[in-house]
Amino acid sequence: MTCHTSVRWRTPIGSPTTSPALRHRRVEPTVNIRRIDDAFDRWLEPARRKGVVQGLFSFLSRAGEFSVIWHAVVWLRAIGSTDRAGEALTFSLLLGAESLIVNQGVKRLFRRSRPDANGDGRFNVRTPVTSSFPSGHSSSAFFAATILVTLVPGAWAALFFAVAVGVALSRVMVRLHHLSDILGGAIVGTALGLLAVPLVG
Repeated sequence: MTCHTSVRWRTPIGSPTTSPALRHRRVEPTVNIRRIDDAFDRWLEPARRKGVVQGLFSFLSRAGEFSVIWHAVVWLRAIGSTDRAGEALTFSLLLGAESLIVNQGVKRLFRRSRPDANGDGRFNVRTPVTSSFPSGHSSSAFFAATILVTLVPGAWAALFFAVAVGVALSRVMVRLHHLSDILGGAIVGTALGLLAVPLVG
């Protein structure tokens, strides 16, 4: 397959939100980004052969599905508190909006192929059909962590971001995302999270 050293535009598979002239636009990474992605993927391969790694990252990847882990955290925190329940409801609604923006908006601009269309069979995870870039798991994880550190400050902040990193990394480990996908997702999620912080609490 021929690689190109610059951003290449192609016609995407139709998006109802774009004009006919832009409907098939596609962005692909530069050859240098691909090389970094491939090198990181190869570096992770020895770890993928270990059963404990397969179990851990399968769990983290599944925990990030539909942001289950983040909804669970904020609603467990809300038990017994009307004020916190209000914060939890706002948080969940914002997390849903973030997912819509990323999966139905940003991803449609790129439509990048995944490392493995069927995922790595060694990991028990669901195979998505959306664009690889940016990672929705990574975006939602960093979006959630950015907000949660304002609701639960202190030592919890490090834990929230550690889990966010773990969820994001799991998507590369299970071969459903490239390194650049999760980095892009982290940037998008953090930016959206900072915008959403004033709306919570």
